[in-house]
Amino acid sequence: MKFDPTLYVITDSTYHTTETLLHAVEEACRGGATLVQLREKETGGRAYLELAQLVKAVTDRFQVPLIIDDRVDVAIACDAAGVHVGASDLPVAVCRKLLGPDKIVGATAKSVEAAKAAYEDGADYLGTGAIFP
Repeated sequence: MKFDPTLYVITDSTYHTTETLLHAVEEACRGGATLVQLREKETGGRAYLELAQLVKAVTDRFQVPLIIDDRVDVAIACDAAGVHVGASDLPVAVCRKLLGPDKIVGATAKSVEAAKAAYEDGADYLGTGAIFP
């Protein structure tokens, strides 16, 4: 899948209600976001899927691809544009196999070796820096 990572917005619902998170995503899309990642570290599968479906309804209105953090199952279930995985998540190669060639697979790589491996396993992009200290 072709995508534009120029303004890649990563959500964090820690300080949001569902309504304010959806509003923030809408404002980001309205403001020029080219890719949105739903990042929910503390949300279980069912709740993550329900939130992903709500966020996807917003991103779809603006034709902005939605990436699901960590959970390829949620990405598949809500038909997101792709998934972003880290070292403790399913491997990039498995995500690529599950999602196929037309979806986006991103990977966190904190070393040159990890970056090379992710690339060889089919990652479309790499996240190389932490968003939190």
